[in-house]
Amino acid sequence: MSQRALRRSRLRRSALATAAALSVAAAVFAPAARAARPAAPSAPAAAPSAALAAPDIPVANVKAHLAQLQSIATANGGNRAHGRTGYKASIDYVKGKLDAAGFTTTLQSYTYSGATSWNLIADWPGGDASHVVMVGAHLDSVTAGPGINDDGSGSAGILEAALAVSRAALQPTKHLRFGWWGTEEAGMVGSKNYVNSLSSADRSKIEAYLNFDMIGSPNPGYFVYDDAAALDQLFQTYFSGLGVATEPETEGDGRSDHSPFKNAGIPVGGLFSGADYIKTSAQAAKWGGTSGQAFDRCYHQSCDTSANINDVALDRMSDAIAYALWTLGTGTTTPPTGTVFENTADVAVPDNGAAVTSSVTVSGRTGNAPAALAVGVDIKHTYRGDLVIDLVAPDGSTYRLKSSSSSDSADNVITTYTVNASSEVANGTWKLKVQDVAAQDTGYIDSWKLTF
Repeated sequence: MSQRALRRSRLRRSALATAAALSVAAAVFAPAARAARPAAPSAPAAAPSAALAAPDIPVANVKAHLAQLQSIATANGGNRAHGRTGYKASIDYVKGKLDAAGFTTTLQSYTYSGATSWNLIADWPGGDASHVVMVGAHLDSVTAGPGINDDGSGSAGILEAALAVSRAALQPTKHLRFGWWGTEEAGMVGSKNYVNSLSSADRSKIEAYLNFDMIGSPNPGYFVYDDAAALDQLFQTYFSGLGVATEPETEGDGRSDHSPFKNAGIPVGGLFSGADYIKTSAQAAKWGGTSGQAFDRCYHQSCDTSANINDVALDRMSDAIAYALWTLGTGTTTPPTGTVFENTADVAVPDNGAAVTSSVTVSGRTGNAPAALAVGVDIKHTYRGDLVIDLVAPDGSTYRLKSSSSSDSADNVITTYTVNASSEVANGTWKLKVQDVAAQDTGYIDSWKLTF
């Protein structure tokens, strides 16, 4: 996980069962195109075919990859950092495994700080190439150590999930793509380079990007990216089946490779087991481990070795990767029925100023709003951490969608929230209320919509 974005933030702020899985997948793959306001309801969808059951990912296989990455670091000056021989050796190791397993691999080269580096992209043959499910992890370490948890763990997890796809001779309905990114530790350079290299048409084909940066922390937490509601629910459904509680991931906001995808308007999700934030007593009671201690005491240090891994967390999260791939990649998904009401007029959000609102008028509905009212938000802003976002019902009731956070250092808010609005009459004027509560950053409401 990159610390550069965190440093910038601190300087600037000195102060998801199959039925449930299919429902989640349908929400993920709803069309991105804007509907007319209001749009006609979709025709009733045919019943989707069941998604194939995901395999168990053997944690021993994942750890075997980590042992190889450790050996590579040991033989190359103790690290696998950008511009160092250990990084290229890591790329060669992963590429060799994928080539032998039948993937189509591509090395995307770029230059940073006078040194050449590479992203490794691996496509599994088949699936609808206009509907891509992509997973990724960064393969570089810091110069201080071998980076086995950060992020050998995510890299090894997605590698073994990819090899499981090959072992199963999977024939997905969606196209599956994997990415190993370079130079994340200098500010997501590799993933930015990849996203920027895509045409707008190719970007629009990526229906979900899932990021796995640190999934084996020795004092682990179970954090789920909450950037896209349907992808958040996907992983919550999985961990709920294990009886494991989760929390929203905030420590890595703007600091890992999901950020460039998110900024390009691609729905993102992922998992994280914690870095240098301190585990609270409540978290220790929930997950075990030691309160008052960092989730990873060896974060960005020489001791981030193959000994710096919690096998249980690594096992659960590697299995969750496979669950996500099989759920999103093999189920037949159709758009949800319902009516969309949208406002596409831009509304400026004053810097450190009064709240502004954007309205949509809902009509033609009967009874109350749904218990899972989808609120799609597209706000362009230079620092999303400043923003407080509420949904205001016709009777004035307010539902908090997002609070401000000094650690939320990414740009823009492009996501879908789910609100239990079953107590509200559906028809009437609904408002999105946005307030910038700190200085130095600007933006505007680009559009927002309600899907009933």
